Amino acid sequence: MSKFFFCSSLNSIDKQSWNDCVNDDHPFLQYEFLSALERSNSATTKTGWQPYHYIEMDNDDIIALCPLYIKSHSFGEYIFDHSWADAYHRYGLNYYPKLQSAIPFTPVTGDRIIINNKVKNKKEKETKIINNIIAEAKKINVSSLHFNFIKNPSRWENNKDIMLRSNIQFHWKNNDYKNFDDFLKSLSSRKRKTIKKERLCISNNNLEVKLLNGDLIKEEHIQFFYDCYLDTTGRKWGSTYLSKNFFYDLLLNFKDKILLIMAFQENIKIASAINFLSNSHLYGRLWGAKYEIPFLHFELCYYQAIDYAIENNIKIVEAGAQGEHKLQRGYVPTKTWSAHWIKDKEFSNAIQSFLNKEGQLIESEKNKLEVLSPYKG
Repeated sequence: MSKFFFCSSLNSIDKQSWNDCVNDDHPFLQYEFLSALERSNSATTKTGWQPYHYIEMDNDDIIALCPLYIKSHSFGEYIFDHSWADAYHRYGLNYYPKLQSAIPFTPVTGDRIIINNKVKNKKEKETKIINNIIAEAKKINVSSLHFNFIKNPSRWENNKDIMLRSNIQFHWKNNDYKNFDDFLKSLSSRKRKTIKKERLCISNNNLEVKLLNGDLIKEEHIQFFYDCYLDTTGRKWGSTYLSKNFFYDLLLNFKDKILLIMAFQENIKIASAINFLSNSHLYGRLWGAKYEIPFLHFELCYYQAIDYAIENNIKIVEAGAQGEHKLQRGYVPTKTWSAHWIKDKEFSNAIQSFLNKEGQLIESEKNKLEVLSPYKG
């Protein structure tokens, strides 16, 4: 007979048991990534990400899990519900705290409810888990429950308590290209010329690009990347969500999943971009530069990622949230999904009406973007 509970720290969970349950090389579901967020104080109660993970066990084995957080704000999620919070406030109600299933500060699609392969009827188990989490949400008196960047939204459609929301990201898809030039041949002539011109930023500025993975990544590289990260968040008036200790923790425990792309000028570090790897995906996450060099952002974050994916037979490059400029560089509009439960019935009905209209706009926008595709007809 299995038993479930909610856990406030991954320190109390065995790493191997967690990863055995995940049984997937998706980097952001791994114990090492999520525990680094907690140990580095990047995702903690103080930062508004109070861990509250769902764990279900059968004897000593974890048979199901769901990364969960009690949130006191909506930052670092990339699924924007600030207008919902404002509506609650206008009616004198509290939207926060809310319960959130997400990978903190990481807008990438993946399973949010993970069920061990030993479990036979996964669909039935998934329904029970959702109901267990909703029951807990009612018990701890949060306003709502949200699952961000879910896979297979059709699996959620039959749950009458859950509302689905769509959005758009831009992903690059590997159509078995032999090399970068082979990829360029699939584009219109004008787009090919533009990309070739942009890639000249390397030779025109006497730059050298190095791709570092595993043991090739040293502490000095992480220090430089973090300095770039601080510069980027500072320039854009953004928030520095991730602490330096988070990246050092990954260097110690997760470096095989990291691809660090760095630009050097006469052996001086100029810019860097951090990516994460699975067998099928390359996930572009963060970048920064010490000097403003035209098109270097596109080179390190998009073109080098494509080059690496082709060479290593990686099927998808996810280059992060937003960014229509990615379309002209071979990244196509791709729908992403989230699932939502709202406790207050009146607000639930109002939000469902909003989502119906928003969904139509998203579909229309996706169709318009596809017309602008750089690929040959």
